[in-house]
Amino acid sequence: MASNIVHNIAAVTNQLGATRGIARSHVKLGNGIGSPTFTPTKKPTPALKMQPVIDDHHKNSKQTIHEGKFGKFGGKFVPESLITCLAKLEAEFNLVLNDSKFQEELEVALRDFVGRETPLYHAERLTKYYKDEEGKGPEIYIKREDLNHCGAHKMNNAIAQVMIAKRMGRRRVVAATGAGQHGVATAAACAKHDLECTILMGSEDIKKQSSNVVLIKLLGAQVKSVEGNFKDASSEAIREWVGNLETSYYLTGTVVGPHPCPAMVREFQSVIGKETRKQAMEKWGGLPDVLVACIGSGSNALGLFNEFMKEEDVRLIGVEAAGFGLDSGKHSATLSKGHVGVYHGALSYLLQDDAGQILVPHSVGVG
Repeated sequence: MASNIVHNIAAVTNQLGATRGIARSHVKLGNGIGSPTFTPTKKPTPALKMQPVIDDHHKNSKQTIHEGKFGKFGGKFVPESLITCLAKLEAEFNLVLNDSKFQEELEVALRDFVGRETPLYHAERLTKYYKDEEGKGPEIYIKREDLNHCGAHKMNNAIAQVMIAKRMGRRRVVAATGAGQHGVATAAACAKHDLECTILMGSEDIKKQSSNVVLIKLLGAQVKSVEGNFKDASSEAIREWVGNLETSYYLTGTVVGPHPCPAMVREFQSVIGKETRKQAMEKWGGLPDVLVACIGSGSNALGLFNEFMKEEDVRLIGVEAAGFGLDSGKHSATLSKGHVGVYHGALSYLLQDDAGQILVPHSVGVG
């Protein structure tokens, strides 16, 4: 049986592409794009279990997240000043999960504003490139998240959370961005719903992503420069939120931070995997054998993977940026080389030194 690989373009920023892929055969990518062969492998790829605890009382509802734990990871490690605010956000999140009116409005927004569903495109020439002499090899498909409004998967989550912010009576949305795609998406969603928008961005990232800064401002949002990078911008965004809890809404675009933030991003990005399942059934009558996704902060990967978490025959492969090599100290491979710690309100793998100080990951392209 011919193998099928789906390669999903998640975002394009200054000609740097964040990509996601799906494979319909048990293959590994040799040395990556440019390698002429795929080598079969029977050895399963190790995977981290990312299944949250579900409140038994709500098993029959669409979904209710309880305590926000992914195994031992996640949780809510925050000061008392944030406990009540996060509890209100969690309660509102659980309400909208089962609110048919909200879900209908979100479906319309995803269709008419975001531009979903995105195509599952057959990359015929790339497929041909990886065929062997006998004509065997993977069929490669691309999940085109780059065709969403504003050019990335970030809008899936941004529009949903802005709708929640407005529903909660918040007048201002605060967000941090690295590459700028989340900032652009948040600014556009706020413009649609007539909410004030403040985007915080590291000074180093602003230099690298000046075109996105211009676009964020054109969409009516305020851009605040924070000394440092995305880590520093995220910390400052949380401070801004804490200082204005009754009027502001903190909109995270990554699956990091205290519960319910990661669960919300996962839920609203899961449309990617749901569409992929449907489109795969339509195109070849079965599930993909392998899903491949780049892993940065995790929103695009989890958006694809979540739908297939319980499918034992579907391999989930996350690809981290190894930079100059995993042992060089210049990489962004948090899951591969990180150590468990608490940061931004959650337990996760972190790149840190022996004193527990967070290290700056190496990257040639932010995001």
